[in-house]
Amino acid sequence: MTKTAAELLNGIRGWVEIESHTPDLEGLARLADRVTQEYEAFGAEVERVTGRDGYGDHLVVRAPWARRENVPGILILSHIDTVHPRGTIRKMPFRLEGDVAYGPGIYDMKGGAYIAMDAVAAVAANGGAPLPVTHLFVSDEEVGSPTSRDLIESLARGARYVLVTEPAREGGRIVTARKGTMRYTVRTFGRPSHSGTRHQDGRSAIAEIARIALKFHALTDYDRGITCNVGEIGGGTGVNVVPAEAWAAIDVRVPDAAATAEIEAFVASLEPEEPEVTIEVEGGLNRPAYEASAGGTALFEHARKRAAELGFELEGLKTGGGSDGNFTATLAPTLDGLGVDGQGAHTLHEQLYVSSLEPRRDLLRRLIETLE
Repeated sequence: MTKTAAELLNGIRGWVEIESHTPDLEGLARLADRVTQEYEAFGAEVERVTGRDGYGDHLVVRAPWARRENVPGILILSHIDTVHPRGTIRKMPFRLEGDVAYGPGIYDMKGGAYIAMDAVAAVAANGGAPLPVTHLFVSDEEVGSPTSRDLIESLARGARYVLVTEPAREGGRIVTARKGTMRYTVRTFGRPSHSGTRHQDGRSAIAEIARIALKFHALTDYDRGITCNVGEIGGGTGVNVVPAEAWAAIDVRVPDAAATAEIEAFVASLEPEEPEVTIEVEGGLNRPAYEASAGGTALFEHARKRAAELGFELEGLKTGGGSDGNFTATLAPTLDGLGVDGQGAHTLHEQLYVSSLEPRRDLLRRLIETLE
């Protein structure tokens, strides 16, 4: 029986109240247990991939129909980790105010992950769909999917379509392209000296990192869709010491492969301006740009028609935020932002719109039923 919005919200609340910050292995394990139990309750097969390197377990769920090997099917991508540390639920308990439900991770992306599971359950109750469905839940998406990327890409290579349950954007729009993400840590090494008596003997690592920060900042080009943020910076040991070491952490967003190559060339060409100061750079491309493709466009058109049949208009957009869809877009036609509508991701006013739950669930259900 299809769940009502109130029933969907109650199920989502259960997931939200199990806090699952990326480093919280106990919380992630509890939520993985719950997802497993709820999926197995209607006959799905759940494989638990043990976490490593300080990250939690991942779940590979296979819907209870068409369990045939080597048959390309639908891959649904979700994540169970959030950015909210344990204890956030006390500052921001689940609450419902009219059409708005609040809670840590409710929008990004426990709401979307839950309605996707319910869509699979509804299809299973009706006897299945033309294609097999695999639903992957990862536990490290919020930090760049360091331990799940290989698994994501392996499953995407065997898929005909990929549906990502990240939240909807700007009034229910889905994501048809995303910028790539590049992350760098730059360190500079100078020579310390007494800032009063022997200032001339010093070589300031902070002065060098400041110049580098401005060079990165100047890469921002809004017309081209390139943005650069020097988000963290530090260094030095005391106000009266010429600093010997400094560092900066930098986030760059790129719209396409050409821009990616330009940033890589810029980083490779970095040289210190002050003699006797050295530079070290770590990092690079974290998530490639998810660009529009013929297959992705056809998948969007299919989704748009299914949404029209359900009584609402579906629009697409390109966004600057990254997701696991960035990894799959070059491997299989991918649609992102298929989760719940709302706002406030990563904030203490994170919220979903209850009125979006049934339409978004039904769109996922119709995609599963009609893609072939």
